[in-house]
Amino acid sequence: MIINSNNLKLLTTGFKGNFTSGLALAASAWKLIATEVPSSTAENLYPWLKNLPGMREWIGARQIKNVEAQGYRLVNKPWEDTIAIKRDTISDDQFGVYAPVMTLLGEAAGKQPDELVFKTLAEGFTSNCFDGQFFFDTDHPVTQADGTEISVSNMQAGASPAWYLLDTSGVMKPLIFQNREKITFTAKDNPEDDRVFMNAEFTYGAHSRNAAGYGFWQKAFGSKAPLIAANFEAAYDAMCAVKGDGGAKLGIKPTHLFVGSSNRAAAEAILKKANLAGGESNTNYERVKLEVMAWLD
Repeated sequence: MIINSNNLKLLTTGFKGNFTSGLALAASAWKLIATEVPSSTAENLYPWLKNLPGMREWIGARQIKNVEAQGYRLVNKPWEDTIAIKRDTISDDQFGVYAPVMTLLGEAAGKQPDELVFKTLAEGFTSNCFDGQFFFDTDHPVTQADGTEISVSNMQAGASPAWYLLDTSGVMKPLIFQNREKITFTAKDNPEDDRVFMNAEFTYGAHSRNAAGYGFWQKAFGSKAPLIAANFEAAYDAMCAVKGDGGAKLGIKPTHLFVGSSNRAAAEAILKKANLAGGESNTNYERVKLEVMAWLD
C-alpha cells in the first residue's frame, strides 16, 4: 500500500470499525449492579441521604431529611490501552492481520467498566461508603424510632471465598459507575508524526475516564462465611429486615446472588435444585437470580 493520507484515512476507518465491533462484544455486566452517573468535572461529590427515601403519612409538620454535608467523593481516573503497528507492515499490505487485534482492543476497552465495578464490589470489605464505615461492615449507624442509635450489619465474617447478595431493583443500585469520558478510539497515523519518523510505526489506542464507588449499603450484603443454605438465609433475612432512620421500612428485597467460580457449585445447590437430598422441597429454589462472575475470582 502506498503510504499517503488518503490510504491511511481508509485504513483508520476500517480499524475504527473493528474497534467498535469489539466494544459491542463486551458483556457490560456492571449495569446489573451499578447506576451510571454522568460526570462533567474531575470528581463528583454525592451528598447522600443517610438512608433510602421513603413516603410517610403526613401528620403534623413535614419531617425533613437532611442531606449529609460531608458527602461522598469519587475522583475520576484515566484509562488507556495502546498498540503500535510498524510502518513497513502497512506499506507491504500486511495490515489485514491487524483487524482482529483492533477488535480485541475494543473488546478489552469495553470490559474495563466490568473489571472496575466488580473489583470495587470485592473491595467493599475494606473501603468506606457514604457513612464513613466500610461498605460491608457490622456497625453501620442507624437511628431508631426513639432517637437512639444502633449498629446494623450487612456482612458475615469468615475465611471462605466471598459472595454477595444484592437488591438491584429500582433507580439506585448498590454501586455507582461514574462516567466522565466514554471510550474513544484514537489513531496517530500521520506520516509526519514524530513517532512515525523516529520509530517507523503508527499507534492506535483506546481512552476513557471514569470511577466506581458505593451507593446505599442497605441494598447489599457481603459474606466470607461458607456459602451454605443457613448463611444465605441469614443474609437474605437481614437485608429484608433493614430499616431506615426513625424505624422506616425500606422494602429491601434481594434480587441477585453474585459469586466467583469457586462458589458456583455451592450457589447452584442452594438456588437451582428444586428438591433437597432427602426429597423435601427446597424453599430457596430460584429465590434470587444467580450470577457467576469471573471478575470475582
